[in-house]
Amino acid sequence: MSLSIVILAAGQGTRMRSSRPKVLQPLAGQPLLRHVVNCSRELGADDICVVYGHGGDAVPKAFEGESLRWALQAEQLGTGHAVMQAMPHTPGKNKVLILAGDVPLLMSTTLRRLLDACSDNDFGILTVDINNPYGYGRIVRKGENVQRIVEEKDASEAERAINEINSGVMCCNAGRLQTWLSRLNNDNSQGEYYLTDVIALAVADGVAVHGVKADSEDEVMGINDKKQLAKAERALQQRRVAELMAKGVGFADPARVDIRGSLTCGSDVYIDVNAIFEGDVVLGDNVVIESNNLIRNCKLGAGTVVHPNCHLEGSATGANCELGPFARLRPGANLADNVKAGNFVEIKKSNIGPGSKVNHLTYIGDTEMGSMVNVGAGTITCNYDGANKHLTKIGDGAFIGSGVNLVAPIEVGAGATIGAGTTLSKKAPDGKLTVARARQVTIDGWQKPQKKPKPPRLS
Repeated sequence: MSLSIVILAAGQGTRMRSSRPKVLQPLAGQPLLRHVVNCSRELGADDICVVYGHGGDAVPKAFEGESLRWALQAEQLGTGHAVMQAMPHTPGKNKVLILAGDVPLLMSTTLRRLLDACSDNDFGILTVDINNPYGYGRIVRKGENVQRIVEEKDASEAERAINEINSGVMCCNAGRLQTWLSRLNNDNSQGEYYLTDVIALAVADGVAVHGVKADSEDEVMGINDKKQLAKAERALQQRRVAELMAKGVGFADPARVDIRGSLTCGSDVYIDVNAIFEGDVVLGDNVVIESNNLIRNCKLGAGTVVHPNCHLEGSATGANCELGPFARLRPGANLADNVKAGNFVEIKKSNIGPGSKVNHLTYIGDTEMGSMVNVGAGTITCNYDGANKHLTKIGDGAFIGSGVNLVAPIEVGAGATIGAGTTLSKKAPDGKLTVARARQVTIDGWQKPQKKPKPPRLS
């Protein structure tokens, strides 16, 4: 049976105290809704429909170009009404899974257990045991099957003692769901159509309702305010770190690392405190990430060491490179094996050849650098003329002295040496010393200007 998934994402989220729609609040660097959509795709759904409302087109626009179906809930008339908006274009023969856009920690393995427990003619709901169920609807079972969900205010003393609650996630045949939705009424204090009422209708029709338990309370946590958002952030980070530790990655403190994307690690990788990984990051074998580093969309080769306080983005290194402290690799920086980019070095849109060293206080931009080049402190590639960027070429084995300005477009030949303090504006030939600086002059009889004495301060 084909699978359709309906994601309810129309809520306003007033408790977030934000102009941004609730499902677009960031969790681990991505919107809440992104986590739910990704989980849905892992299930291989043929049809994913997102029901949106508050925030208007901001939610669909955030996912523009993706293969999602969108249904507008113009009036907020309850969860049952929200699902009604998605059903007209949902094939009746499909199995349909209802998810919430503000429940981002669900795992596809858990949902797969729910789907497996729900046959073509049955109904399935995801439940969870919690320590303090006060305020939640309790799951009342008869044997193995769910008989009903009773709300706190309507529960007996025995029912209030039940710790199993409803998560809001359910699945059943789409055709049967449409029939039950058509029988809902809004005869309640809120004047809303409640999706949970469908369960009572299914039981009344003799349909078996299976309750499948999630492994943890965190997995079905709903996010309604910034405090819950922060709690979910920690829960998700702990999950990701635990997965990496199970694969052999070492952490100085698992509680002090943030993974806001995908982090893939080789063997014997070690990560110190306050490391932040964003986008897609790949760390080769024996990579060491020291403290206070931000690494975004990078690939670091085996044996590379990143010293503290570096900012790396859109760049790549070969094996056994050394970065920092306080180095910055900007997009397009590609370092070959055994390259060093030391303290207060910035490299942008450049290829740095094997064994080359840019040790300190240097800017390298739009540069093709050969192998075994040594770049002295304070070297600047002057690549921008106010309108266009220009290329600097540095040949193998060149030596660039300290305080050199390379005015692009420019070429430094293989084995060339550039004297300290040079401003180079013409090609430096291979294997020769090139110096371009003003002649030193000592002026006899010169006197240092004297400061005027300050008037005495009145007491």
